[in-house]
Amino acid sequence: MGSTKRRADFIFSVSWEVSNKVGGIYTVLSTQAKTLKETSGATLVYIGPDLWKGKDNPLFEEDDLLYADWQNRAWEIDGLSVRIGHWLIPGKPIVFLVDFMPFFAMKDWIYSRAWELFRVDSLHAYGDYDEASMFSYAAAMVVRSFLNYNVNTNDKVIYHAHEWMTGMGALFIKHFEPRVSTVFTTHATSVGRSICGNNKNLYEFFDGYNGDQMAAELNIESKHSIEKQTAHRVDCFTTVSDITARECTQLLERTPDVITVNGFEDSFVPGPEEFDVARKAARKRILSVAGKLTSSNMKDDTVIIGIGGRYEFRNKGIDLFLESMRCLRDRGKTSDRQILALIQVPGWVLEPRKDLYDRLKLRSHSVKPMPVPVTTHWLHNMSQDKILSTLSAMGFRNKSRDNIKIVFVPCYLDGNDGIFDMTYYELLIGQDLAIYPSYYEPWGYTPLESAAFKVPTITSDLAGFGIWVNSVVKDADSNLLNGVHVIHRDDSNYFQAAQDIALTVEEWVAMDEETKMKVRESAGALARRALWKNFIEYYLKAYSIALEK
Repeated sequence: MGSTKRRADFIFSVSWEVSNKVGGIYTVLSTQAKTLKETSGATLVYIGPDLWKGKDNPLFEEDDLLYADWQNRAWEIDGLSVRIGHWLIPGKPIVFLVDFMPFFAMKDWIYSRAWELFRVDSLHAYGDYDEASMFSYAAAMVVRSFLNYNVNTNDKVIYHAHEWMTGMGALFIKHFEPRVSTVFTTHATSVGRSICGNNKNLYEFFDGYNGDQMAAELNIESKHSIEKQTAHRVDCFTTVSDITARECTQLLERTPDVITVNGFEDSFVPGPEEFDVARKAARKRILSVAGKLTSSNMKDDTVIIGIGGRYEFRNKGIDLFLESMRCLRDRGKTSDRQILALIQVPGWVLEPRKDLYDRLKLRSHSVKPMPVPVTTHWLHNMSQDKILSTLSAMGFRNKSRDNIKIVFVPCYLDGNDGIFDMTYYELLIGQDLAIYPSYYEPWGYTPLESAAFKVPTITSDLAGFGIWVNSVVKDADSNLLNGVHVIHRDDSNYFQAAQDIALTVEEWVAMDEETKMKVRESAGALARRALWKNFIEYYLKAYSIALEK
């Protein structure tokens, strides 16, 4: 096909999460950069907000010589403050960090023009809408200035906006610079996420939902407006999975042109020589912390199970994870084995527990029970926290005699949490199983990452990753032997799904070591099929479509 051969000379990829580690979009962009840079043949520039002005950003390295003439011109003539350098990730791509604060002075003019030109409704804006929109507009003005100084008129230019937060800039750049080809990717629709977050059934009534009506009901009209108008007006509209494409068709009334499936890079996965050492170190630390917290002797063969991600109790399936652990306990089929379940979900953390820290420093083992032996850190909202409340209601007390113990790790595992002092990935490798039974998950990096670390993984067919697994692996929804087990979820099978997870854990516990090793290898092999080198073609296709238009 001729369109697939069209290539860009410049690609500007704009996101709030460029050099700003927030969530899944950071993972998408930071892992794709090296492969996109190598395969596109274009000058690749990522544009993010300058949230670290006057402070040291550990993800950004400034380069005073890179585009220095234009940087001065952008400030002196266009009034644009841009820091230029490199994102400290594989590939070290060029990054522009934009100071968007000055644009608040012209916010009303920007919003009125957005309404006049694109019918973007900003009247109902609140929360992060203003901040995101000012950054989005500033990013567009930065690209416009760059084009006028550095780019030839016959150069092919892509402006790729990620998520509603950068949609306004895509619209303005398309208006001011028609020669620029625009691409917009929604990683999750604001209406779909909000429907689920408000405990409404998304799937049972899916075909009856109207996006505009639900946006008004859920008070997210402005976010939905910018998302919908951008989806309709850009040259190429994409999303990350088949399940989210269906969502876009129904709620945004635009079917994506391309599914830009999310890949990852495995450079952070230890090689064969380091793998076993890293796994043993992780298990030793996890069992030490859990043992001290619960005043228990955690044996080396303890089955360690984990869930991680954002604190979205229903959307991420944290509720179902807890229900499955209760089911596993009540069934009693694994009562002869120690099972430790870790909930690695950042909450409103106050501080690491000093009593636990002090106990960890002691070499001797204490059998004196600790207060609240279910959390490694104190929270600001101990009595209101959903996870802690559910653990209490389900009767999980982490008494030394309990064979199933659940430990809440409510902090960002960045290596400096004060208790584990290891990163999320450094601890992930020590798990035996990972469970991510999401209700709403456009893609799902956490199950993909755990599989990459050879941790057999349970996910759901409401996650984009789970759907992808079902498309490439025969019988992925029937057993764990493929390395990833995809359970079926819908709006009415909550307790059945919990039973399925419990049965899968029992299946794993009953396996002999040789079979477990094969399952671990299968998980790693499946993850390697999702490397960016296999998925970057979808981005190139999207750029080609945009250039054609």
